[in-house]
Amino acid sequence: MGLFAFIKEAGEKLFGSGEAHAAGTDAAANAKAGEAIKNYIVALNLAPADLAVAFDGTNSTVAVSGTAPDQATKEKILLAAGNVAGVSQVSDQMTVAAAAAEARFHTVARGDTLSAIAKQYYGNANKYPVIFEANKPMLSHPDKIYPGQVLRIPAED
Repeated sequence: MGLFAFIKEAGEKLFGSGEAHAAGTDAAANAKAGEAIKNYIVALNLAPADLAVAFDGTNSTVAVSGTAPDQATKEKILLAAGNVAGVSQVSDQMTVAAAAAEARFHTVARGDTLSAIAKQYYGNANKYPVIFEANKPMLSHPDKIYPGQVLRIPAED
């Protein structure tokens, strides 16, 4: 459990222009934003049956709770919620049915490629498919990463 930071201006555009910022203390707008994020996680086929998502527009924080089947799915859910434009933090309130070691995380910088990231973490640029697979279904192609996106970097086998 903890609080994960994200770049608020980067990510999937689930809200209308300024909608997340406008939510502020408006309970209905916060509920709508939370539902949009939950629907996005469901569309990625990551959501456990007890998934709950709440958005607080005053501090651009998403609270995510539920029981993930494994650590990798939990991390993907947190990343899916955080890699949304308008979200600056994700409060991890999830539990895991089958505990495992946590992955590292990498925030994509301008000019980064999965090969360069693989070289940095694994010492071998040809291990980029490991990172790509660890971030599916959020990534649809190895070349489609963007600055500000946060990626899972699993431990080497």
